[in-house]
Amino acid sequence: MKSNILKRVTAAGIAMAAIFLSSLSSLAAPADEATVDTSKSASLSIYKYDMTNAAKDGVWSEESFVSTGEYDSSVNDTLGNGDTSNGYAISGVQFTYLKVADILQLQKSSGTQILYAIDKKQGSDMLSAIGLSDGKGAYANDSLSDDNWYYTSDTLINALSSSLENDPTSVKNALEIYVQESGGTAMSLTDENGHASVSGLPLGLYLIVETKVPEMVTSTTSPFFVSLPMTSVDGDKWIYDVTVYPKNETGIVTLEKTVREKGTDIFSHNATASAGDTVEYRIISTLPTITSAATAISEYTFTDVLSRGLSYTEEDVTIEFFTDRECTSPVTTWAQSDGKFSVDYASNDDGSHTMTISMTETGLSEINSGENNNGSIYSGYSNYTMRICYSASVNSDSSFTYGDTGNQNEVVLTWRRSSQGYYDTLIDDCHVYSYGLNVTKQFGDGKNDGDMFKDVIFKLQNKTDGYFVMAEFNEEENIWYVTGTSMDDENASSLCPNPSGELIIMGLENDEYILTEVSTADGYTLL
Repeated sequence: MKSNILKRVTAAGIAMAAIFLSSLSSLAAPADEATVDTSKSASLSIYKYDMTNAAKDGVWSEESFVSTGEYDSSVNDTLGNGDTSNGYAISGVQFTYLKVADILQLQKSSGTQILYAIDKKQGSDMLSAIGLSDGKGAYANDSLSDDNWYYTSDTLINALSSSLENDPTSVKNALEIYVQESGGTAMSLTDENGHASVSGLPLGLYLIVETKVPEMVTSTTSPFFVSLPMTSVDGDKWIYDVTVYPKNETGIVTLEKTVREKGTDIFSHNATASAGDTVEYRIISTLPTITSAATAISEYTFTDVLSRGLSYTEEDVTIEFFTDRECTSPVTTWAQSDGKFSVDYASNDDGSHTMTISMTETGLSEINSGENNNGSIYSGYSNYTMRICYSASVNSDSSFTYGDTGNQNEVVLTWRRSSQGYYDTLIDDCHVYSYGLNVTKQFGDGKNDGDMFKDVIFKLQNKTDGYFVMAEFNEEENIWYVTGTSMDDENASSLCPNPSGELIIMGLENDEYILTEVSTADGYTLL
């Protein structure tokens, strides 16, 4: 059967309204020109592009784009991943579709009325989600079947648009769940060109939801209706092979690693400490946007590698959440005993240590669905800041790297959303520095016999902070390693040079020091 030509937009408005969040309304077609060829099948083709960043980069203007339901080569040439395009295609997105209504061509004296027949039982949850419970707003006609509710495209467009505006997260989740629980069919993931398609579809009204997204997508496309077929914008033809260009908001999380010596005020990427000191670390990450189940986080794991010169203080990891990036507005704090994250430690062949902090199912559930204080559009801890705190000690031995090379502590964040094959990693690091003092003692008369140095004693005081140094002597290396501090000089270590007169003290933080000789060989005066 050959379809007649439409003069005005009818079903096209359904797909366009939800995809681009505009308020397009469908218009009635002349009675003798609204015939659909029911012998045909239809196809749906979807292209996913990062229109957010394309607009930021100045290569795209949403205002200049008019969605028609047809393939638009100018869009693909501008945003795709081809040789002459800009590479904004998003791969790894999955759409799931469900036929929710048959198309009814109701013959009236004034013309043909296009209606969508939604089964009262099967479609009740969907209609309820968009504010049309119990057939609210349905088309009334005594000649129609009592098994269905019948709707015009205008009514469905307005209901979906209004519900998404008033409660976007709840509506998106409800429709995503409805499509999947009602036997919706998942399309293949979008490919490297951002493209996925399905053909051979029976004619009717379809509800399309985004069910999997890669890590870069912060907000899923709102669920949308597509009428197969739909009319061209100018109303000159029915389109049985429909192409749509839904958009996402895209973005990425942040990661920063800082350190400080315990008891000091400032965290930074570099710190100095004495051997034996405790250093405190912070890992700060701004969580991505979560707007529905499809954008939920399925993994958030930190792999922290500590150089061999430091040792983790085990069982002291805490995770804090804040509504702001400056970490001034706290939400909650997790301890290891809460079961919301796990911590695993391992030793590596090069002597370094690894600590892996992974969110458990309980923790992920709270992150994805907990109450959000940043607005109703967000779900869970969307856009919150996570701060991980833990500590380590500086080893009092040769495993620590002394001097300006420093001891690196690198952290890698791995995170995923619902599209499991797609993930992102971020890396940051910080360094802990400690230094050494090498002093050679000589006697003025040149008699530098090894036995003379056994009576030479020094004490070392940190002039900047006022404490005295405590240290232990390693006989094999002839080196003193700092082990702690004391504010009382009586508890300070008595530092004796080795038989060559060298006094080597390793593990000093970057400060000013006073080295005082308190004892010397018989017959000699103190320095």
